[in-house]
Amino acid sequence: MSRTELDVTGIGNAIVDIIAPTDDATIARLEMSKASMILINRERSEQLRELMGPRVQLSGGSAGNTVAGLASLGAKVGYIGKIRDDELGDAFRHDITSMGVLYPTPPAVDGPPTAHCLIFVTPDAQRTMNTYLGACVNLAVHDLDRKMIEASSILYLEGYLFDPPNAQNAFRAAAHMAHAAGRQVALTLSDSFCVERHRQAFLDLIEDHVDILFANEMELKALFETEVWEDAVACVAPQVRFAAITRGSLGSIIATGGRIIPICAARAASIIDTTGAGDLYASGVMFGLATGRSPEECGWLGSVAAAEVISHFGGRPEIPLKDYLTSRSIEMPVTVRHAQIQRSR
Repeated sequence: MSRTELDVTGIGNAIVDIIAPTDDATIARLEMSKASMILINRERSEQLRELMGPRVQLSGGSAGNTVAGLASLGAKVGYIGKIRDDELGDAFRHDITSMGVLYPTPPAVDGPPTAHCLIFVTPDAQRTMNTYLGACVNLAVHDLDRKMIEASSILYLEGYLFDPPNAQNAFRAAAHMAHAAGRQVALTLSDSFCVERHRQAFLDLIEDHVDILFANEMELKALFETEVWEDAVACVAPQVRFAAITRGSLGSIIATGGRIIPICAARAASIIDTTGAGDLYASGVMFGLATGRSPEECGWLGSVAAAEVISHFGGRPEIPLKDYLTSRSIEMPVTVRHAQIQRSR
């Protein structure tokens, strides 16, 4: 494998999503915190699965969704994540490799089953996620593929994976490998509750290893312990080379090179399920970075990719994103088109 073969390699929780529509009353009755992600044990997982209505099963996981999105855009990508040699594990491997993602991580032959996330989607398209990590917790340094990491322009780390201690060690080891090879390291904070659990560890990782940071507004505020959006942005801007922060219907901002660049949200045909919105936003942004686009173009690519994924159930694109972007090029904002022209000169 050559050192420039891959655009991005992602490391994350290899999870199969099990998605069902529900209502706010059920969320309250089951004592779940709406629109959040919590970790559950095997007993709770079995209980909730019994209570779910008609469901859809799709391979997911935050970084898995992101690399799948990148592959759909035409990027060359790899993935590292732990599964078990069981039915859900086979489904995960089939789904991610069928999209063209390189996935060499061997399955575990014993221990807990493949991870899954029970996602309850309310009529307002908010998703409440209950994650059983299963085999994910056993991802360790020996599972890292050094050659693949060194061959990738960007190493992408999923914040959800910060819960198991072994995975934290793997993150740091992988970041060292990437930087030693002259590559960039990207991190997504994943969830505000995850940030609160590991705030100092995240800050240390960002200071020592992260070049590109992805987060949403709540996660960024949790990281810097502030309720003021402008203060959170002022804190993150000097920390990393490039930060992309989403704000839902308000769009996003990109902070890089001393600039704070507003990015408008792309119109979605419909909003069915917000699962994967941030993951696919990261796909578009990193595709832009890997192909030498301007920050404005990176942000627009992210917005359009996110608009596609929220128009259906599941966190991965249903149609080739490369074609979808082409179909929506006429909607490109003037500021983005101007940046595109300037880059082309």
